[in-house]
Amino acid sequence: MKESTKAEKILAQISVQGTKLGDLRKIANDIKTDHALAMELWSSGDYLARQLAILIMDKKLLSQELIDELEKDIRQHSEDERLQLIDWLMANQLSKDKNTIALMESWESNPSALLRRLFWYHQARLRWVGQAPPPNTEELLSKIEDRIETEVSEVQWAMNFATAQIGIFQESYRSRCINLGERTGLYKDEIVAKNCTPNYLPKFIEIQVAKLKK
Repeated sequence: MKESTKAEKILAQISVQGTKLGDLRKIANDIKTDHALAMELWSSGDYLARQLAILIMDKKLLSQELIDELEKDIRQHSEDERLQLIDWLMANQLSKDKNTIALMESWESNPSALLRRLFWYHQARLRWVGQAPPPNTEELLSKIEDRIETEVSEVQWAMNFATAQIGIFQESYRSRCINLGERTGLYKDEIVAKNCTPNYLPKFIEIQVAKLKK
């Protein structure tokens, strides 16, 4: 696809070394929603352009077919970029509309690891946004206990994160979530930067619960 003059100018603007997410947000705030422009920027294949494209997409036009196309493109990026793009898509678009939320809730067994990741990440998010947790915790935990050790890494992280949020915000399940982390040992030896929360469930839950009690 040949970019329009507007798209070309934006691509030149964001190609400057040192462009940050904050810069992309400022540009997106000026543009608002422009789905056609978003698709032009996306077609460039550039990582920053795709982050900006996500910010200006029209969530009402994100059908399962289009999401599948976006997911296929995202898989071509490096691991760090891939996870940033798919999580960015969820946070800025998919979680904002009831139709795309319904799509995420259907991805538990999707062939795409990235879409399965979003199923679990969405379940985690439902527990930290301050509302009453959905009534599916028992079912989710049983599935996590059965599957987490055999899932691919990007989905495994999201399942672990969902377990942490359950343990933090639903006290009746806290011991079970901690026990899962102890049993699997996932992320136990992970080295994290100072002041960052570890992914190892016993530590993750302990630290965050203590923060909530302050």
